[in-house]
Amino acid sequence: MELSLLADRARLAATMLGSLASDTKNAALMSLADALTAASTAILDANHVDLDAARSNGMRGSLLDRLTLTPRRVSGMAGGLRAVATLPDPVGEVIEAWTRPNGLNIRRVRVPLGVVAVIYEARPNVTSDVAGLCLKSGNAAILRGSAAALHTNTVVTTVLREALAGAGVPEDAVQLVTDTRHAAARALMKLRGRVDLLIPRGGASLVNDIIENATVPYVIDGDGNCHVYVDVAADLAKAARIVLNAKLSNSSVCNAAEKLLVHEAIAQRFLPGVAADLMAAGVALRGDQRACELVVGMTAASPADWDTEYLDLIMGVRVVSDVEEAIDHIRAHGSGHTEAIITEDRLTADRFVGACPSAVVMVNASTRFTDGAEFGFGAEIGNSTQRLHARGPIGLRELTTYRIEVRGDGQVRE
Repeated sequence: MELSLLADRARLAATMLGSLASDTKNAALMSLADALTAASTAILDANHVDLDAARSNGMRGSLLDRLTLTPRRVSGMAGGLRAVATLPDPVGEVIEAWTRPNGLNIRRVRVPLGVVAVIYEARPNVTSDVAGLCLKSGNAAILRGSAAALHTNTVVTTVLREALAGAGVPEDAVQLVTDTRHAAARALMKLRGRVDLLIPRGGASLVNDIIENATVPYVIDGDGNCHVYVDVAADLAKAARIVLNAKLSNSSVCNAAEKLLVHEAIAQRFLPGVAADLMAAGVALRGDQRACELVVGMTAASPADWDTEYLDLIMGVRVVSDVEEAIDHIRAHGSGHTEAIITEDRLTADRFVGACPSAVVMVNASTRFTDGAEFGFGAEIGNSTQRLHARGPIGLRELTTYRIEVRGDGQVRE
């Protein structure tokens, strides 16, 4: 289907979605979840086709993991839809209300954005996450996945559209762009007047392409060059547990820790042990001079390492003199995603939280918690590293805007 026609159908569906009752949307979400569960075998079969092709094309391990679906992951996709169904409906929420001296009643009310387009890479679970969040927030979704996941995304989208129609919701609320050529993505970026928000979920080349060419509004789902700073006042056992989780629980995702900063006063006590545990798990450590002096087997970091999101079993390590040097390092090299401080000193924690420029800042917790489901959003469409209009995990409220409603009784302006 021609992209402009697809977008027009999405806009028509969006006008209907915006007025759907919460109960109708919730029932539809449950139907979507049931449909995914029932179609699990067909979805996994399609995914096997994509995986075979990806292996033949030499796709690296971390991307293969993102592409792979299992019965548990399909169940998780369905569970995400059910979780979204239980969340409060943001549409119609009164943000604030007030009355002017002339008697005008004014209120700010949440409304859907309209048509949300998402360009994403080899993550089939994004297909259902976007569909569910857009449906609940009253938006139509245009999905453009990668060629690597085309068979999987096609089956998942077909299942979702059939379930929508069965639930009395316009099936064009969810549409997949099956043209995976770069030109199609570029055309989607330029559908001004048809697409209200574009969200990229991909690497630096995609993000740069959108920054340079998009004429529609967009929110950047940027790199995750995340840092963990272990302060002089840290509980070292707690710090080790958090560092290992932040790096090892899944090293191929954007909320994994990529850099470890350690206060010089505790570096000799802390760093050799945690480094040994990381290396035993297969992590290649790249450190500054002081870190390399403390850890046998650590290689010297290059200047480029400090700015790199590895998405792999690699971690940069630096010894810093205090929290201010840690903050300066993050300001110079961080991507604005997530930072964490491990400390028992409240004032130091407050200083770190207040000074870090990132969308999410953790105190005594793993960076891996930066996630829509973990934050109670049910799911997420992406993770915004910019300042407008959303920051951090993009959930239901981030998929709405507002209008100002004014009710009077014959008032005219003098």
